[in-house]
Amino acid sequence: MAKPNHECTLIENGSVILPDRIVPGARVVWRDGRIVEVGRAGRRRPVGARVIDARGGYIAPGFVDVHVHGGGGADFMDGTPEAVRTICATHARHGTTTIFPTTTTGSPEEIHAMIDACRRVRNEATVAGGARIEGVHLYGPFFAPDKVGCHSAAGRRDPTPAEFSRYFSTGLIRIATCAAELPGALPFFRAARRARCFITCGHSNSSWTEMDRAFRAGMRHVDHFWCAMSSVPSIRVRLGTPMQGSMEQYVLLNEGMSTEVIADGQHLAPELLQFAYRMLGPRRLLLVTDASRAVDMKPGRYRFGPEESGTDFDHDGKVGRAPQGGLASSSVGMAHMVRTMQTAAGAPLHDVVRMASLTPAERTGIARETGSLEVGKRADVLVLSPRLRVREVFVGGVAQRR
Repeated sequence: MAKPNHECTLIENGSVILPDRIVPGARVVWRDGRIVEVGRAGRRRPVGARVIDARGGYIAPGFVDVHVHGGGGADFMDGTPEAVRTICATHARHGTTTIFPTTTTGSPEEIHAMIDACRRVRNEATVAGGARIEGVHLYGPFFAPDKVGCHSAAGRRDPTPAEFSRYFSTGLIRIATCAAELPGALPFFRAARRARCFITCGHSNSSWTEMDRAFRAGMRHVDHFWCAMSSVPSIRVRLGTPMQGSMEQYVLLNEGMSTEVIADGQHLAPELLQFAYRMLGPRRLLLVTDASRAVDMKPGRYRFGPEESGTDFDHDGKVGRAPQGGLASSSVGMAHMVRTMQTAAGAPLHDVVRMASLTPAERTGIARETGSLEVGKRADVLVLSPRLRVREVFVGGVAQRR
């Protein structure tokens, strides 16, 4: 974790992005890593403050990514501190200041190695080490057999208390995913709720009824909407007639549910991004990268998941593609998602930034510390160009290497 910056820092000459509006000609001031002022310019500069010129761009909260696998040539499932550091630094360059390293399918030993590596890096006192690790997203291995996607099918299995209780006992799991139709899913969800996790359903072919049971057990979110999830036709194939509601209908009609989209311009067409925004709004819709190790890497063949046992995919310079033709995670950072979502959805910029910052912070229970530019919160701050390119990144007030 970054050491506090004991200097007073002032960013001015920019428009501040708040959760509900944009304030032009404003400034943000922090001291000792905490925001002490957000508002319009005009007051005297604090004595001795380091002054940063936003050059007519935007001053935004740092992004919070709850679903991210890798970047910079590394995958969190490589299970080494070096891989974790590389990924955190890579995503900080794209505006992510808080990250939840996300598991794939894999053996218990591989998952525990990943958790341990994340713990070690989180506890390091580095000055400019990239995005802050807030906790681990236990994503794989509890997927439906027919919805594994680009993850290794060999590492998929049903949840058992003997296995998942060991993950929760580490104290590092903050987000927990399981396909709702699996045997053992309800005990998993209840255990995750006791562990105070944000509980999600993903890589699932579950029906409305199964989703409702999961909701009563604590599940509140669906991973990457329309990707590796059930539909009315898929439920009909699985359960017959009468046709039943799927994950899509359950999320849209249950206001207690949230979901996320991968707005890389490759996974979902613009009309789907616009539909999701209009139906769910910025308080129930999150932006995620679901990024692979291909972020900032040249086109070529890479490994999804552990370097030793994961699956191959091809990065074409825009997105990862599995050898059989399916998509294999994104290969861009969060700033790209923000730009694409604003263009596709036609949403106000403050709503789009909220979906990448405050909304995921609220859902994961960290909004008192980060997610918006507010007095008392950590100085997780971005300077963006007028075209929303990342110019500068501060994690807890510490400038990150660009």
